[in-house]
Amino acid sequence: MLTAFARAFRTPDLRKKLLFTLGVMFLFRLGSHIPTPGVDTAAIRSCVSGAGTTGGLGLINLFSGGALLQLSVFALGIMPYITASIILQLLTVVIPRLETLKKEGQAGQTKITQYTRYLTVGLAILQSTGLLATAKYSPSNLISGCTQQIIYPSVDTKAMVFMVMVMVAGTSIIMWLGELITDRGIGNGMSLLIFTSIASGFPGSLWAIKETSKLGGGWVVFLGIIAMGCILVGFVVFIEQGQRRIPVQYAKKQVGRRMYGGSSTYIPIKVNQAGVIPVIFASSLLQLPVLVAQFADPNGTHHWSTWVRQELGLTNNGYSLYYSVAYFLLILFFAFFYVAITFNPDEVADNMKKYGGFIPGIRAGKPTAEYLNYILTRITWPGALYLALISIIPMIALAEFHTGSKFPFGGTSILIIVGVGLETVKQIESQLQQHNYEGFLR
Repeated sequence: MLTAFARAFRTPDLRKKLLFTLGVMFLFRLGSHIPTPGVDTAAIRSCVSGAGTTGGLGLINLFSGGALLQLSVFALGIMPYITASIILQLLTVVIPRLETLKKEGQAGQTKITQYTRYLTVGLAILQSTGLLATAKYSPSNLISGCTQQIIYPSVDTKAMVFMVMVMVAGTSIIMWLGELITDRGIGNGMSLLIFTSIASGFPGSLWAIKETSKLGGGWVVFLGIIAMGCILVGFVVFIEQGQRRIPVQYAKKQVGRRMYGGSSTYIPIKVNQAGVIPVIFASSLLQLPVLVAQFADPNGTHHWSTWVRQELGLTNNGYSLYYSVAYFLLILFFAFFYVAITFNPDEVADNMKKYGGFIPGIRAGKPTAEYLNYILTRITWPGALYLALISIIPMIALAEFHTGSKFPFGGTSILIIVGVGLETVKQIESQLQQHNYEGFLR
């Protein structure tokens, strides 16, 4: 990986793209520290120093790189765009119009991207309104244990509308920055912004673990967690690169005096075919009851809201057994669900039959679809179990190391960091191959 980056910096064109990408990432992080007008930054620093986000907003704070707690102009981060993308991807299976656009190639994908942008703005309006209303009227639901007013009392309804507009504009700028990286940088813009948000919190989280631990001045736990993180990264890379290659042979066809076809290829089915989506779905679904309990019963006077907060929310003792089991099972369910809606064995089998392809030893048509479904089911089980086990590692660390919600290695964080890192290296290597290609004649 380091060799690829070194070779890229020696190539003038790629060096410009890398420096442009780094500059955009710097602007993105700078915007995460610019407060929204009307926010009392001194009160926020006072609240944040002794607490963190409540369980229901942890995922948004993770994807915003901590900007959510600062109520900055980029407080929502890239989360509205991620949610909009997932919704459009799911609706593609349900709405025939979207499915038709998906099959139209580049023109259809451009239209779906435009719909994603519109939906992102709508979600940003809803999320920013809820976030600012919570910060003004119930700050303890945003930052646990915060009793101060983190939005100035003089802020009225018109000022709140202006603050919403600022946050929505910030989300739109983030979309624009991501598309700039995709068009003028090294590509994969939105994923790199997510990578930047998550990676920016690693040094602070590691140092906070060192400061809170008492064993050996904190260095024993600090070095132990770094060693554990290196092992986890190696394990995640190994699984993410794993795939089952199903051989496909294409029959020969004679057109006039020429013979066409007869080539062989394969269908790559990854072990983790669903990616990080099941983890995001499971986290979001389990956060909904906690959010409902926080807003419906802020003081915790009802028995049901108290039970929801204790059993499904993050407490001083970590997550409960109910949460851990529900989280594990939901990840398994969403892994199979997402793979089922994104990989259609019947469609793949029909396309193979249409172009004269077949799997050796398997008849074309329905037997091929049944074979692909059988292979997909078998390979999804280890992928789903891998996702579930990686995702509960922070809960184990929470109980064993008493690191609070600051454990950086595990769950969504490490999956996104490793996945985006691998994809970025592949893109750099492919661009290097294009620049260094010598051709057939020397």
